[in-house]
Amino acid sequence: MDSHVIALLIPIMAMGIPIVAIVFHGMQKVASLRVEEARLRASAGDAGGPAEIAALRGEVAELREELQDVQERLDFAERALVQSREPGRLQGGNAG
Repeated sequence: MDSHVIALLIPIMAMGIPIVAIVFHGMQKVASLRVEEARLRASAGDAGGPAEIAALRGEVAELREELQDVQERLDFAERALVQSREPGRLQGGNAG
């Protein structure tokens, strides 16, 4: 390369680097503002949080009770099926 071209590129690069840095800094600020805005929106959506959590806990408790009832019914049905199919084995009859 010609020395005149290099002499011209040095000041251009010297001025270009700070401009690029300023642009990237601005983009970083915009991104951080968007993140902060998203955080504020998320925290504003949690206004009904404790009440909603309490309602969900109540629903989970109801579902656990229903599941326990279903499990008890299933156990009963399994025992009834086994007794009807193999009455001799459960009553100590000959298993051979």
